[in-house]
Amino acid sequence: MKCPFCSDDNTRVIDSRPADDNSAIRRRRQCDECGKRFTTYEKVESIPLIVIKKDKIREPYDRSKIEAGVLRSCHKRPVSVEQIETCIDNIENKVFNMEVKEIDSKKIGEIVMDEIKELDQVAYVRFASVYREFKDVNTFMSELKKLLDNK
Repeated sequence: MKCPFCSDDNTRVIDSRPADDNSAIRRRRQCDECGKRFTTYEKVESIPLIVIKKDKIREPYDRSKIEAGVLRSCHKRPVSVEQIETCIDNIENKVFNMEVKEIDSKKIGEIVMDEIKELDQVAYVRFASVYREFKDVNTFMSELKKLLDNK
């Protein structure tokens, strides 16, 4: 690592500790040439995930969109914030464990529906009604029937 003060290549680590919820390592370094100290951060570089929308537009993956959908579907339901966070973490883990560079928004939607179904059935029906774009009461009733038959 080059010293930011004198540009010498001889620096050494004098302290190392986790940073940012253990997602990075903070290192204190000292230059052997000028003796000045500085801090560096080491972080795993992740490949950005691209989401392919229904209209074939590609955009970067955004966790906040999943959070918004799950929160809306769980509104006024007996679901704790911790349960919602766990649900979103599970969704994100499943998506990233697929190890693909691009993913259809449909696939993400199906993963979200599977996780919400485990969380709360009313939240599931709410999410499904928007995600599957129920056109009428019959479509809505057929989804409810599927839910009841799986019990």
